[in-house]
Order: sequence, then C-alpha cells, then structure tokens
Amino acid sequence: MNTKIIGMDDLAARTRALRIAGKKLVATNGCFDLLHAGHVHYLQAARALGDVLAVGLNGDRSVRELKGAGRPINNERDRAEVLAALECVDLVTIFPEARATQFISATMPAIYVKGGDYTSDTLNAEESAVLRKIGAEIRILPFEKGYSTSLLLEQLRRVGK
Repeated sequence: MNTKIIGMDDLAARTRALRIAGKKLVATNGCFDLLHAGHVHYLQAARALGDVLAVGLNGDRSVRELKGAGRPINNERDRAEVLAALECVDLVTIFPEARATQFISATMPAIYVKGGDYTSDTLNAEESAVLRKIGAEIRILPFEKGYSTSLLLEQLRRVGK
C-alpha cells in the first residue's frame, strides 16, 4: 500500500502537523479517471505553488454522479495509486461525496487549486463557503487545450468502430 494514500482522519492530522511545521499546503480535487498529460501538467503547476500537494479524489460513486453511466473507467483505488505514484503529489485522499467540502475542511489548505474549466463564479457554492471560512486563496490554473478524459474516450470509441 502506498503511504501517500490516506483516509480523511489521517489527512486532518497530517495536514495540521504540516501547517504547524510551517509548510504551505496546496490542495486540489477531481476524478482523475484516465490520467493524461494535461492532468500531470496541472498537478505539477499546483505543487509548484507550495510545499505540499494534497489531492482529493472523487470516489467511484461520486464520479458516476458527476460524469454519468460508464464512469469511472478505473476504480478509485487504482486512480489513487496512479496519482500517488506522481512525484508532485504528496497526499491522496478518496472522498465519497460529489463535492469536496469535507476534504477541504480536513485539509485546510493555504491555496486551493482548480483547472481552467472553472472560474471563481462556477466553483461549487458550498466549497467556496468553506474556502472563504478557512481563508484559503483560490487559484484557477489555465486549462490546456487538447487534453480531456472525455476526448480520449471519444477517440477510443471511434477506433473501436
């Protein structure tokens, strides 16, 4: 088992210790179903904003709620293992809810990062409220055109016909 993959209770304790040690904590979350170069670039850029990168990973049930039938392609454990294998990722926590509010509350990051497919106006209201309450800076990183799990799946469907 990869020691970077931790539960929500461990996440709260680990991130608290990191903050006490003076580390700048960065957090992000997502489905990360079929990891591609766009994801890697995004995670590297997020990690560069601080000392530690914590990634909240949507569990299988929440991916189905968010992305629809047939998703995720890879189960949550496999997706967590792939994320944890990246050098830029320090911690991975799987959360079952569709929204990352509990992950954000447990992590209490200095900086919360989302991809350029979001704006400060399109962030979930509950997540935004938690981020404001803890005083986290919200950073939207530029979206890299041409990288998309949905696009990859469409290409695979065309090849399969």
